[in-house]
Order: sequence, then C-alpha cells, then structure tokens
Amino acid sequence: MPSGQTSLQDLQTPALLLDEARMTRNIERLAERAKTLGVTLRPHLKTAKSVEIARRLTGGEARPITVSTLAEAEAFHAAGHTDILYAVGIAPQKLARVQALREQGCDLVVILDSPAQAQAVAEAGVPALIEIDSDGHRGGLLPDDPALVEIGRVLHAGDNLRGVMTHAGESYMVRGNAAHADFAERERSAAVRAADALRDAGLPCPVVSVGSTPTAHAARDLSGVTELRAGVYMFFDLVMAGIDVCGMDDIALTVLTTVIGHQPAKGWVMIDAGWMAMSRDRGTAAQDVDLGYGVVCDAEGRVMRDLIVSTANQEHGIVSLRPGAAGPMPDLPLGTHLRILPNHACATAAQHDRYNVLPANGGPMNTWHRFGGW
Repeated sequence: MPSGQTSLQDLQTPALLLDEARMTRNIERLAERAKTLGVTLRPHLKTAKSVEIARRLTGGEARPITVSTLAEAEAFHAAGHTDILYAVGIAPQKLARVQALREQGCDLVVILDSPAQAQAVAEAGVPALIEIDSDGHRGGLLPDDPALVEIGRVLHAGDNLRGVMTHAGESYMVRGNAAHADFAERERSAAVRAADALRDAGLPCPVVSVGSTPTAHAARDLSGVTELRAGVYMFFDLVMAGIDVCGMDDIALTVLTTVIGHQPAKGWVMIDAGWMAMSRDRGTAAQDVDLGYGVVCDAEGRVMRDLIVSTANQEHGIVSLRPGAAGPMPDLPLGTHLRILPNHACATAAQHDRYNVLPANGGPMNTWHRFGGW
C-alpha cells in the first residue's frame, strides 16, 4: 500500500519522482483514443512494473494487460489480473512457468514465430499469438510467409491458436504524426493480411493485436484489428518528445538530484545522479537534438531548456549548457535540488525500486513500489 512522505526535502537523492496528474492525463488520452478507434486497449506494463500504476491503467478492474517478463506476469496475476499477454518470443524452457500460471487461473498467452516454438507450445497446451513482421524491426513472419499457416495448423490442432500480433518498433525512428500514422497503417495492414491468410486456410484468428506508443497515438483507422498495445505512454520521455508523440510537459517521470559541486572554468555543475540513477540510455543522440543523459528542470519541475546532463559516471552527473546554447550557466548553489527528464522512461525507472509520487490532489507524497527481475 502507498505510504506517506511529507515533501521532496525528505528524500535522499537520487530519487525517482512520478507526477500523478501528468500520468493520469496521459492514461486518459490513450484510453479515449482506443475507444474512438473501436478497439480494446491492452496496456503494456513493462515500463511501470507497479501494481498501483496497473490499477490506474485498468480502472481497478481485471482488464487485459501486456507484460515482457514472466516475473511481471506472476506479480500482476497475484494482484488480480487474469488476461495477460507475454509479448516476448517464448523459449521452451519457460513453458513450465507459463503452465503454472495458467493452472492458477491466469489466461496467459505467449507469442512465437517458428514451427519449433509452435510444436513446444502445442505440446505444453499453451495458447499463442503468431508474431508478424510489419516493418523489419525485430522478430516475426511476413504476412505471406508459408510458415504462417504451417504454424497455425500446429497450434490449432491442440486448440491453442489465438491469433496474430505485431509491433512497429521502427516507428521510433521517424518523427511526426503523419509518419507515425503511416507506420500504424503498416501495422494494421500486415496483421490483418496475416489474419486473413489464416482464415483462408480454415483456421481461426479471433485476436488481431497491434501497437507501439507512436502508432497507438497516430492510428487513423484500425479496421480488422481487435486490440491496441502501448507501454511508455503513461510516463512518456524525451525520446517520445523528440519524435513529436508528446511534449516535455507531458513527461510524468523525473529523477530528483542534488548539486554536489562545481567546475566553473569548465562550465560544469556536478550532481549526485549518474548513470546508475538515469541509465546509460542515450536515445536522443540519434535525434535532431542530442539531450545527453536528460534535460534539467528546477525542483518544481520547470524545464531549464538550455541545461542537460551532458556526461554521466556511475554516481556523478555533469550538468552543462547544451551544444549551441548561449549565455552563462545559472547560479545553482551547493545543495540545490534539480529534476532530470529521462531519455527512456523504461530504462530510468528500471534503476529504482520505488516511485515517489507527487499526488494530483497536492497532498503528501506517496510511495509506490516497483519490481524487477525476469
């Protein structure tokens, strides 16, 4: 259960902060979009890894969710979630844990893209979605691959074929709503074509699942799709802001840090948040503007746009002016609290064991625990 904190001053830094009002706004935004598009929203909880956040994503009900580890599946099932998609290609050695969860009443579904996986899954009596490659990003079969029907028949023989799924991970490489809408249509088209191929072969395909955070927010038509998945949207991050999925004022996650020193001749301010607090992720380095290890905000969360964490060691961060910024460094005395917007919310959150929650109602801070492991 949440526990109370009195203020930011009570926290030892570095500490992970969560702005509940921003998170709630982000959650409501995509929920309304899924409703408008006429599909079920199956949020991905790989970023959150928190029962409290899951409760807010699903309205406190046992609605469909997505996970990326079996540890997540076990934790969320223990919290009452029964409709779970494990959206990482299944290894045969993990099927015993999947079976154990299913025997406890969890409708846990796996994904796969090879005949060998299908055979192992069929022998274990576990339902599966066939992964479809819609953009060359990672795994999956092309919609016209003959192996699709072959796999479908292996699964269907044991009544284990649930449908198809795809993830347009390459949508992270383009910028703007129009480009993301194009990727959303590639997702939709590939998944629907695969579903039609299965049905034309006399096989069932009740589930047609698509989604990534950029495409979920840009899709204009999801005809033939049954469910939409997205993960980082409840928090957002600088990578999402850099490709115009959100603005910096939508980012709900920050790392609270303290100024611990200065190097005036170099234009540096030293902070106690290094890569152990922020992660090594440099996702904005490939974007139009490289934001180092994160953008600096003041203690109230107001963005100081010209300041970034330019360098990070294990427990030290160096704050400096971003490349191209003019003007002097602001006065940031020893002991000053700052907040850092993360490049990749999933990676930054993974460095911490709790969220220090700034409540939407302005009351005392809460602590929501998060878990890790596989």
